[in-house]
Amino acid sequence: MFDVGFSELVMVGLVSLLVIGPERLPKVARLAGFWIGKARNMAAVVKAEIAQELHEEEFRQALREHAALDELENIIQETSESVSSIKTSLEKQPEHIEATEPNEPK
Repeated sequence: MFDVGFSELVMVGLVSLLVIGPERLPKVARLAGFWIGKARNMAAVVKAEIAQELHEEEFRQALREHAALDELENIIQETSESVSSIKTSLEKQPEHIEATEPNEPK
């Protein structure tokens, strides 16, 4: 992220020693470390929450797909039941149905 080398860190340390002073530098360093730690912790929590939300959204999507598959299975089952019902009713019909001859014109 930031390309900070050893020389830059030494320069920041020297400038802060001159500006803040040797008496207050340890206290300021502790305070800065505390806030940096809090910021890192907050970033980690936000990152974990985002990952959890993404995982939940993937789970919701899988449930939606599963529900769609269940719907299709129900439709297939209903269709096959209808087909078997039609076959059963056709089998109960008499074998020969006498065809009536059309009226011939006179």
